[in-house]
Amino acid sequence: MAAILRERGWLTGGTDAVGIDRAEMGRSSAAPLLGLSDGHVAWCERAALLLGPQAADRAALESLLDLVFHYDAAELAGQVESHVVLSRDGARDVLRETALLLMDGGVLDSERFKEIIAALKVRLERGSRDLFHPIRLALAGKSGEGELDRVILLLDAAAALQWDVPVKSARARMIEFCSAMD
Repeated sequence: MAAILRERGWLTGGTDAVGIDRAEMGRSSAAPLLGLSDGHVAWCERAALLLGPQAADRAALESLLDLVFHYDAAELAGQVESHVVLSRDGARDVLRETALLLMDGGVLDSERFKEIIAALKVRLERGSRDLFHPIRLALAGKSGEGELDRVILLLDAAAALQWDVPVKSARARMIEFCSAMD
C-alpha cells in the first residue's frame, strides 16, 4: 500500500527516523512503512484491509486508491456515466438528503455510513441501487458496486492526514459535487 502511495506521488518519504534511505528500504518487507507517521501506517493498514480483497491485482488496487486521492467534481459532471446516474428517478433527492445528513457532522466511518443509508431508506423509500449509485458517484467518483463503499469509508480518515496531494473529505466532495451539478 505504502509503495503504491509513494510511486503515485501521493506520499513521499526519503528516510525513516534512523536514516535508512529509499534504496535500503527495498531490502526489507517492512520497508514501505519506514518513514511514515503512525497515522499513515494505520491508514495504510485499514486501506489494505478494506481494498485488498476488492482488488484482483495491483492495477485494480491502484485504481481504487486513485479514487481516494483524485477527485474533481467538475470533471465528473461532464461524464456520460454521471448523466446516466443523475437522470434516474430520485437520484437528485438521494444526493440532497445525503448532503444534509453529511452536513450534520461527524466523521464518515462505517457506523455513520450505515446510519446515513438507514435514514435514506426510511426517508426516500428507495431500493439499494437507487441509493448507492448516486452516493458512490458523488463520493467515490464512480457509480459501481460495493468496492466503492470501501473507498468512501477511507475518505475522512485520509483527509485528516497530511499527504502530498490534498484529500477531500466526504463532506467536501458532496459540496463540490452538488455545486458542479447545477
